[in-house]
Amino acid sequence: MKLNLRETLSGPTLSDETEASGAAWVGIILGTLAAVLYSLKAVFVKLAYLPTDAVVEQVPPITLMMLRLGFSFPIYLAILIWAWRRAAVKPNSRQVSLAMLAGVLSYYICTLLDFSGLQYITAQLERLLLFTYPAFVILFGALFFGGQLTRWGIASVALAYAGLAVVFLGGDITESSNLWLGSGLVLVSAMLFALFQLIAKGFIDRIGPQMFTCLAMLGAATAIFLHFIISAVRSEGIAAALDLPTHIYWIGLIIAVFSTLLPSFFMNIAIGRLGAQKVAMLGMFGPLATIVAAIIVLGEPFGLWDAVGTVVTFSGIALYMKSSKAKPRQT
Repeated sequence: MKLNLRETLSGPTLSDETEASGAAWVGIILGTLAAVLYSLKAVFVKLAYLPTDAVVEQVPPITLMMLRLGFSFPIYLAILIWAWRRAAVKPNSRQVSLAMLAGVLSYYICTLLDFSGLQYITAQLERLLLFTYPAFVILFGALFFGGQLTRWGIASVALAYAGLAVVFLGGDITESSNLWLGSGLVLVSAMLFALFQLIAKGFIDRIGPQMFTCLAMLGAATAIFLHFIISAVRSEGIAAALDLPTHIYWIGLIIAVFSTLLPSFFMNIAIGRLGAQKVAMLGMFGPLATIVAAIIVLGEPFGLWDAVGTVVTFSGIALYMKSSKAKPRQT
């Protein structure tokens, strides 16, 4: 079976021939909002890292991750219980375990690398680096999942990374205390996220996207909470680790609600109305929103070469989306 990014992004009941249901404009609005809210996570995390009079030391990435899941996971758990009761055929123990492990890979390891990388690089650069994960979907799909490297795929990857090269060589958003460490962490996060999407496709086909997402969140929450507890006990204790300024709790709540819960529901509704491929195209608005918010809220620089490199990178990803959309789905 041939796997590519379009197939990976698609739910098990959707195909290129699936007709959008409901009002299209609702799907467009919700799909755009989902992309924007997901991408603004980087700006919210950077806000938590900004030094203030109330924060003597930088908040650890695992603490922000714990707040994010602490506020959002109860909702996912409720959905999991509801979906489990309604399921005609429930996942077996092996499927549950593997889905939870997949969640550990994506929502724990990838997020930890991403949040750690944001300590060193700008939110704009982080979003550009993460936005190139389709390149790794193409590569891993060809190497491990029976996919094929096409001319259009190779050309789109080359174009996307040419844009990144422009940013690195002449852009202002690469100004960083530790550019290579931060970029490396985020790039590895993008690689592992691509691997997660390829792995997740099989699980989604078997147990459904809703069940898989909630089980994956359960696995990630378990790993994150254990990591946080162990780290806190080894330092000054859990009480001290939770003794945070009020604005950090607010940022954690904002990330949980506006960059986790709401966009996940908006995305599902948009896919139901427009189809997965069109929603994936709306994802192009995400990095643009990050750039604007990072400039206005964080005061990050953005020069001419940043703009040129960003446009080239977007063009590469858009080229891949367009080329993969033109091909019929194979099952």
